[in-house]
Amino acid sequence: ERLTNACIFVSCTLFIFMKKKLTLRLDDRLISAAKDYASHAGKSVSQIVEEFFAAITSPQRADSSMTPTVANLRGILKGGGGASEEDYLAHLEEKHD
Repeated sequence: ERLTNACIFVSCTLFIFMKKKLTLRLDDRLISAAKDYASHAGKSVSQIVEEFFAAITSPQRADSSMTPTVANLRGILKGGGGASEEDYLAHLEEKHD
């Protein structure tokens, strides 16, 4: 077989988002705790802050009173679970008797 030269043209769109520096004035203890948290999460403090700002400004938030973790759990039980407050109290009484 004979291979021929071919040119492939790929059209792509490149989005460039400029990042700017933001200076925050925070308590020294809070800064230290944020650095520890970021280190344990394998991220920079800037990444943690950026993700937080993105989460609180997202128009897709189902309910602004819910944390992202709680929002992800919403609807996990099909049919609402079917348990009433009385059922829950009876469960607690049985569990702790």
